[in-house]
Amino acid sequence: MSNVKVECLQADILKSRSIFAKVGSLKIGVVPLPLYVVLASIIFCASIYEKLPADMIGGFAVIIILGVLLGDIGMRVPILKNIGGPAIMAMIVPSFMVFYNLFNPATLKAITAVMKTDNFLYLYISCLVVGSIFGMNRKVLVQGFLRMFIPLLVGTIVCVGVGLVVGALFGYNFKYTFFYIIVPIIGGGIGEGILPLSLGYSEIMHQPQEVFIPQLIPAAVLGNIVAIICSGFLMRFGEKHPKYNGNGLLVRSGDDKELLEEMNKEKPIEFPLMGAGLLLACSFFIFGGLMNKFIDIPGAIVMIISAAIIKSLKIMPKKMEQGAYHMYRFISGSLTWPLMVGLGVLYLPLKDVVATITLGYVAVCAAVVVSMITAGFFVGKFMNMYPVEAAIVTGCHSGLGGTGDVAILSASNRMNLMPFAQISTRIGGAIMVVIAILLMRLCS
Repeated sequence: MSNVKVECLQADILKSRSIFAKVGSLKIGVVPLPLYVVLASIIFCASIYEKLPADMIGGFAVIIILGVLLGDIGMRVPILKNIGGPAIMAMIVPSFMVFYNLFNPATLKAITAVMKTDNFLYLYISCLVVGSIFGMNRKVLVQGFLRMFIPLLVGTIVCVGVGLVVGALFGYNFKYTFFYIIVPIIGGGIGEGILPLSLGYSEIMHQPQEVFIPQLIPAAVLGNIVAIICSGFLMRFGEKHPKYNGNGLLVRSGDDKELLEEMNKEKPIEFPLMGAGLLLACSFFIFGGLMNKFIDIPGAIVMIISAAIIKSLKIMPKKMEQGAYHMYRFISGSLTWPLMVGLGVLYLPLKDVVATITLGYVAVCAAVVVSMITAGFFVGKFMNMYPVEAAIVTGCHSGLGGTGDVAILSASNRMNLMPFAQISTRIGGAIMVVIAILLMRLCS
């Protein structure tokens, strides 16, 4: 009888060990589930007792712990995982949490510190722009910059026309549709688009700037969400139809197989070189800001152009290029989902969107973005570009500036297209802002 009890006890112990082993093998992202629970509990308790540092340490802890979880969920949910689920989950869920006041003040202070005070968004963009340019084949870089403007121009014209027609079908007049829905979507984001737009509108209409900002933001936010979903669909489409898919290459060059092999070739990681790569990214960003003092061109554009020129002229030592590229790989592979969390908390105001949303409004926003991306797809094909990549880069013109570019490229797993996306967003957006303000003055 005692032997039976011992055997039963041993069986229970083995069963318990098996359960613990299974739980221990579960992961949230790359973090084992038990460890994730412990880390999340520490961060949560620190925020409750107001011991969460309101700086880079506390901010990174919050956005990483949430980003890992939401990105992992987005990769597992059926259908959603095929249309950019990780980016959508990591950006939309935190925005809903802010809308329903689920973040306590300590958590919001920490996120604000790392995203705004410490300027994490621009550090991320700088590392991606500089690293992807120096990691890119010179031929692809030059041809990409030369050809991308045609799909961008045609896509902009098409989306304006389609947006006006759809707006008219839902009872909106042309003036409202163009100035308050279409232009905010393709104006280059909030900081570079909506703020100067609202300032221009206020001067022309003789009303406070604060009156126009809530009217312009919802279209930009909805347009960005549609662009993220379209980007995810394009990724899926490219996987099913390889002839349209450049796997990150924008331009067909005849030796694409060799270029892809070069892109995917793993070079040994040297950590000191990654530090040098970070220095390069910061230096190019600072150089852009410095030049902006003397020439009336946005610092981000100066950063992109200067890095592209140095790459084209083969001035930068190969080792430094390698360091910048590996820094880009680290940042894009480790911190994209956490960044999405910060963007969702601070730059996706659902309160304004919910107050404005109607079926017709959503339809116009969707029509603008979808028509632009569709035009980019077919014009890109005509221009001997890969249609999937051409459509994605064109679609970045409808994003929330750098914020939107990150989300759109993340949804399609095309972060290496960041330099082209930034040109599409910033130059395309700046041109639209100028045109809109001039037209508003003529119409008033």
